[in-house]
Amino acid sequence: MQENKEFKSGFISIIGRPNVGKSTFLNHVVGQKIAIMSDKPQTTRNKVQGVVTTDDAQMIYIDTPGIHKPKHRLGDFMVKVARNTLGEVDVILFMVNAEQKIGPGDRFIIDMLKNTKTPVFLVINKIDLVHPEALLETIVSYQEEYDFAEVVPISALNGNNTAALLETLKKYLPVGPKYYPDEQVTDHPERFIISEFIREKVLHLTREEIPHSVAVVIEQIEKEKDRDMINVMATIVVDRDSQKGIVIGKRGALLKQVGTEARKDIEMLLGSRVFLELWVKVQKDWRNRPSRLKEFGFDEEDY
Repeated sequence: MQENKEFKSGFISIIGRPNVGKSTFLNHVVGQKIAIMSDKPQTTRNKVQGVVTTDDAQMIYIDTPGIHKPKHRLGDFMVKVARNTLGEVDVILFMVNAEQKIGPGDRFIIDMLKNTKTPVFLVINKIDLVHPEALLETIVSYQEEYDFAEVVPISALNGNNTAALLETLKKYLPVGPKYYPDEQVTDHPERFIISEFIREKVLHLTREEIPHSVAVVIEQIEKEKDRDMINVMATIVVDRDSQKGIVIGKRGALLKQVGTEARKDIEMLLGSRVFLELWVKVQKDWRNRPSRLKEFGFDEEDY
């Protein structure tokens, strides 16, 4: 019984401006890829929940969309998702980029944090890219703006100091149960993660005007009888005719590359060979249409 009393569990929100490394950090601490990564901002659109279970604790991480000024209803949804996690968690990790000076976007988030009583860690990511003196200046500039419970510099990509961050986090978690089995690393269904893997490849391979206009709908996942093969059929949705041509590429070359790269991640996730079939469809202005947002998994009522 004593052992059960000492077990800690809790929810941790990762917030920050777009492109500071939130998804990279989540994938690192979970130990496998569950959140998609891109150098393009606002890659994460939904809360991605990652679960880390150790002998004495279970930490449930929520990787939120980057907080930014919305330009359409999808953007409104993304910021609402991020805001709403602040009151639901035991610890907030405010992640910033060590290479960037504090700016209006950071101050906007800090103003949001002033309304919460939840402990806030300042997590300074990408420390491998800056000189120690510059890092010290960054720490001081943020501490002048907010009284952080902890300040932890890390490199999510290299894993520098992430173990120390996890140990510090445990001190702030309440005594509690295991919410998930030991082997579970996310609460998202496979269909969601597969759709995200496909969207990630589109982000990597297309031009600037494409990324935020893309959604992916999984039409079917079916295991073949008597064969180690899973058939996955998915539709890539864009909001303009011109974008459809870009995603398909010359003689279908780009779409084929998207499929080839996504299939590798999907096979690793499912532990099986995968046949991936992709289509591209135009749904004009889907990001501003509530019915389409709901169809593509962005349901405001869930938040």
